[in-house]
Amino acid sequence: MFLGTFKPSVVGRGRIALPKKIREELKSKRVVLTIGFETCVFGFSEEAWNEVVRPELEKPFFSDAAARNMRRKMGMNAMIAALDSQGRVVVPDSMLLYAGIENNITLIGAGDHFELWDTNKWKSYAENL
Repeated sequence: MFLGTFKPSVVGRGRIALPKKIREELKSKRVVLTIGFETCVFGFSEEAWNEVVRPELEKPFFSDAAARNMRRKMGMNAMIAALDSQGRVVVPDSMLLYAGIENNITLIGAGDHFELWDTNKWKSYAENL
């Protein structure tokens, strides 16, 4: 389970050093990244991603337009990214732009996934939780 709040290091444009606790929870050298519903980036282990999308993939494809649209949204915004030997992952520019992330990043654990936020946006959002 992804828990905690971290200030990961940013090495170059979009290269983020994931904290050891997060890497251990991934149990893999790969992570699924996608844009969040709020202005953040979601990170899932491949196993957790499969569990999250499974209910949507079980909905009727031909007779359910909303199900087709959800599949498209989930698929078009997601990608599998590899961690390098030092536990860093490159987050695509398009995701960083969506989330308004430059260099000041906060990573939070959210149970089945983690989230990357611009620190100022996270502080503002967290005040209203």
